[in-house]
Amino acid sequence: QEAIDRKEKRSETFKTAVQGLEVGTPALKTEELGRRAPQWVRDRLVTMCMRCREPFSAIVRRRHHCRACGYVVCARCSGYKAELQYDGNRLGRVCQQCYVFLTGHVVLEEQDRKHKGILEKGAAEVSDRSLLCSSLQLLDRSGKGSVGGWFVIPQDDPLVLYIYAAPQDVRAHTSIPLLGYQVRDLPQGPCHHRFQLVQSGQVLTFVADSEELKQRWMRAMARAAAGVMHPREEDVDFCA
Repeated sequence: QEAIDRKEKRSETFKTAVQGLEVGTPALKTEELGRRAPQWVRDRLVTMCMRCREPFSAIVRRRHHCRACGYVVCARCSGYKAELQYDGNRLGRVCQQCYVFLTGHVVLEEQDRKHKGILEKGAAEVSDRSLLCSSLQLLDRSGKGSVGGWFVIPQDDPLVLYIYAAPQDVRAHTSIPLLGYQVRDLPQGPCHHRFQLVQSGQVLTFVADSEELKQRWMRAMARAAAGVMHPREEDVDFCA
């Protein structure tokens, strides 16, 4: 019965998803997904992920478009790849619902629950089992303002950076999938130990409290960006 309820819930969610949320933006019919290029929903028309409804935060404002349905979604909800017939059957970034429809795979629901579960874990609990954790500053796009927080790369999810507002918070503020990013060092300025994550025009600038801490974060993020799931014990940096 539980399996039937989940199946019905997914079907209803998917039907709602393909109806379209913007006047003048024709929604693709279910059978057209992946076969015809969607019309993307404009970024300015949404303030939250159109799948999980998490608001786009002040820390990470990055929005993604599903290449199948055109929805604006967060990084966690768009971490899937599926072949798109309209793009020569090349793999494109799609949301979970479209991934399920296009591939027939439903097991990824468990992976999605895993990410949500870690977001709901307390910072202290995750930090106790982390590859690296410490306070960092994340600069805004202008470079003039910054947001401080507690940053963690958990052992059980080593390719994702989790951001808490404070070390004792009971839930992560947001997460950043690190796979595919390039780690870039920046010249050291007065009391500024800065480095960046760069991917497809997206630039995230971090500030550490010391040069040593900056180098530890750069090593940890570089491993995650390269897809290293199980770093050697001597390569693991624990909480700073």
